[in-house]
Amino acid sequence: MVSPAAIPDPNIALLAADIRAGQRAALARAITLIESRRADHEATARELVQALLPDTGNAIRVGITGSPGVGKSTTIDALGMFLIERGHKVAVLAVDPSSARSGGSILGDKTRMARLSASDAAYIRPSPAAGTLGGVAAKTREAMLLCEAAGFDVVLVETVGTGQSETAVCDMTDFFLALMLPGAGDELQGIKKGLVELADMIAVNKADGDNIKRANRAAAEYRSALHILSPRSEHWQPPVLTFSGLTGSGIPELWQKITEHRTAMQASGEFAARRSQQQVKWMWSMFEERMKARLRSDAAIRAKVKATEAAVADGRITPALAADQIAELLR
Repeated sequence: MVSPAAIPDPNIALLAADIRAGQRAALARAITLIESRRADHEATARELVQALLPDTGNAIRVGITGSPGVGKSTTIDALGMFLIERGHKVAVLAVDPSSARSGGSILGDKTRMARLSASDAAYIRPSPAAGTLGGVAAKTREAMLLCEAAGFDVVLVETVGTGQSETAVCDMTDFFLALMLPGAGDELQGIKKGLVELADMIAVNKADGDNIKRANRAAAEYRSALHILSPRSEHWQPPVLTFSGLTGSGIPELWQKITEHRTAMQASGEFAARRSQQQVKWMWSMFEERMKARLRSDAAIRAKVKATEAAVADGRITPALAADQIAELLR
């Protein structure tokens, strides 16, 4: 957790100018400010993001998901270096609601992104430990805007392979990439769970050495399944590719599909519409977080909420009536 004393009260205009100039220390300080739970820091962070808003929105935002062991870190390292070699600046963020409980975080081990973490053209930030998925997602969204204002033109947002966090990342990115393992035995099961409704592309990793045939078989199964399922957009049929994060084979093709998707979405008008819808979703998500924060911050309200929870748990009042009572406390 961020120590309040560790964050100086910044001059917003000066800090914003430093971020626009691409100063990494200023960017890190600003993201730390965003992650703070102190009320005055939160107010300053809101002003800062508002001041930088005209400098945001130009990056390609890519969400990346996959189960543990699928090779997300290796993939991000390979893709990030491929992009940097072509003149891009790459920011890597994460949405991991478990980090608040475990004290750990995906992206905590930068050794798996050794090349990327050593590059001046990359910025890697672990998942904020915000306590709730909504809180983590909100802080990650704001960190993404700051990275864009600092000149990063590709933002990669990693998430753990669970439904709610995948939806949260999908709702803050332009392209959602699902990574799969070859021959894991549950290829079609993953699709049945609704991932295909979010994914703009499925990529089978570890297509190298003895795994190539298995990777191709897995990709064929996914393609067959995708044909009978409705895609997320009428303007884009999600492709299925194989690649190797270890060797870099297939990484150029993977990026080409991401750029083709952006072109198709912009031509149809869906890109702008999706971004607008996301902004409104973010607003309501943050409103809900603010309401929950009020319930937690006021001691008297907190005590009444606990009593109401106990009454619901004991079956003395219905959840519907309890919700009305809690809503009354916020008036």
